[in-house]
Amino acid sequence: MNVIAFLIAMGLFVFGMWIMSIAPEVAGLQAAVFFGGILSVSLAVAIPVNLLGRGDGV
Repeated sequence: MNVIAFLIAMGLFVFGMWIMSIAPEVAGLQAAVFFGGILSVSLAVAIPVNLLGRGDGV
């Protein structure tokens, strides 16, 4: 479970960073694409915080 959650979170994080980097090149939708990247990165951070919890077994 931990490995799968980590892989999904890492994939979302990299995807979000990539989306934010190409946002200036998208004509007319720069803000929406950038905001989508921010949402993706936020979700990538929220997955380990909520699903994995603390690392000390508590």
